[in-house]
Amino acid sequence: MWTQFSSCPHRAWVITLLSLAVLVAGGCGGEAEQPLPAGDVRIATGLDGGVYWPYGRAIAKAVNRHLPALRASALTTQGSVENLQRLGERQADVAFTLADTAGPAKAGKPPFSSAVPMAALARIYDDYVQVIARADSGLRSVADLAHRRISIGAPRSGTALTAKRILGLPDLRLGGSRKPQKDELGLRDSADALAAGRIEAFFWSGGLPTQAIVELQEKVTIRLLDLPDGTAAKLDANLYTESQIPRYVYGGTRPVSTVAAANLLVVRQDLPEETAFRLTRLLFDHQRELEAAHDEARRLNLRKAIATYPLDLHPGAARFYREAGP
Repeated sequence: MWTQFSSCPHRAWVITLLSLAVLVAGGCGGEAEQPLPAGDVRIATGLDGGVYWPYGRAIAKAVNRHLPALRASALTTQGSVENLQRLGERQADVAFTLADTAGPAKAGKPPFSSAVPMAALARIYDDYVQVIARADSGLRSVADLAHRRISIGAPRSGTALTAKRILGLPDLRLGGSRKPQKDELGLRDSADALAAGRIEAFFWSGGLPTQAIVELQEKVTIRLLDLPDGTAAKLDANLYTESQIPRYVYGGTRPVSTVAAANLLVVRQDLPEETAFRLTRLLFDHQRELEAAHDEARRLNLRKAIATYPLDLHPGAARFYREAGP
């Protein structure tokens, strides 16, 4: 056999070896694509004015355009907590969630009454805790919120969950007689209440910039409040990172100290593998279409997308990342 091959001209021998290498790589690198099961894809998003809503609508449109076996729709919700509750109740198939909300949902801890069986498709972008006050309020940091009337976010939102954790930090001394008066209003209702003087500040956990806050600036001059240094570690260093909101985002005079948390796109654990694979691939193949809906879609990249702690990747998503390579 060696004599037979060695009698070939050198160039033919090289071409033969290269062809064999390509065939071997093709046979080992990818898994055969399976037929896509037909079905509905209900995407639990968020409230108008945030990022989840336009991002989710854009994904639904892309699914309907490029994956005709699927029928996608975007559901308006209060945010992460409601999204995962819907997922657990099989009222949604795909959901946006903060990673810090996914943790208690996975474990079945409050505000969840039972564990939500789910897996991740991707880490899509990071949320920043934004605490917005009127510029004439005299407030400078979250520690100044004692006795003030504030909104912590919609009742079933990830914002409210995060706000409660922050307000409960001992170093802020916002418990007992120093507790703020807390309303639970959605994003646009919070913005309207601040503009009307019914509250003095509100929490929002979202991407940058958040449209409802940009629009609020047209009605009233605002100030973003600082979180103390070290807040991420005091909350949970595995879920939060120390960060800053650059001054150019909302036209402030300085950067604002805050914490950031990952946003995940998650699915029911029993979603067919091929469906999860195609949905994950769609996020990357049609990223430009999603970016047109909101700038935060630009944040998606292969290196960060697999960092979905505290959730595992769905097997279909894991197959996509294996085939996509480094």
